[in-house]
Amino acid sequence: MAVLLLRLAGPLQAWGVKSRFTVRATELAPSKSGILGMLAAAVGRRRTDPIEDLLTLRFGVRKDQPGTVVRDFHTAHRLDGSKSMPLSERYYLSDAVFLAGIEAENAVIERLDHAVRHPSFPLYLGRRSCPPSFPVSLGLRDSSLLEALTSEPWLASKWYRRRHREGREIEVLLDKDAVPEGEHTNDVRGSRDVPLSFDPRHREYSFRDIERHMVRVKDEALQEGSATRSGQGEDHHDPMAELDVVPGRDSEVGLDMGLGDASGETGPDHHNPMAELSEEN
Repeated sequence: MAVLLLRLAGPLQAWGVKSRFTVRATELAPSKSGILGMLAAAVGRRRTDPIEDLLTLRFGVRKDQPGTVVRDFHTAHRLDGSKSMPLSERYYLSDAVFLAGIEAENAVIERLDHAVRHPSFPLYLGRRSCPPSFPVSLGLRDSSLLEALTSEPWLASKWYRRRHREGREIEVLLDKDAVPEGEHTNDVRGSRDVPLSFDPRHREYSFRDIERHMVRVKDEALQEGSATRSGQGEDHHDPMAELDVVPGRDSEVGLDMGLGDASGETGPDHHNPMAELSEEN
């Protein structure tokens, strides 16, 4: 088993689970349905494609910088001005940073890592209006999901780390069945955020048990040379730059995440999130 770590940071994020009609709410942390949707986009799935293989992935998230809930009073009308669209309230998390982890067999995780680094469709933080500020993949870890989320250095912004330097006990939420025996906290709640289908004609979701842990993390970001890893330093990130331009990518991806080369080699970060989109898309 291996773990793929994802850095989820951007000006705005929105992870809806209970949104209905004109009120579009957000959870206070990334949802499993949102992350599986991101992975499906990365490997080239359409909304109508099957996603049963993704449901076996174990998921967890660490709240490195919880952010602030903000409300957008949303208005819209038709281009010719003939009709106004329904008013809506849309909620977002502003200035949040999360560390998410996906656990599965090594071969599956390697392919997903390659897909996230070179996605077929743009990657967003919940909604299409929320692109990431930095490259999403932090690479693979050879450990359990809980261990990976505990041992990874703090990813919060510099100003946030300074303000909260005295206490770095951070909340971790993960699938209950991903917690090793003997490490359960019994602080469990249910959530209906397991997607069975993303098809707009019949979206369907199921429940999972989420277990809450509080962990202490290392703050290595203030050390010299660690600014890039923590999301600091010069930002050349363009969320579209990593879009895949490999000919024949769609036929390689298929529906079983067969992505070809998964070396995941990276160079200097001049990240453009749109550059990884397939030319065929």
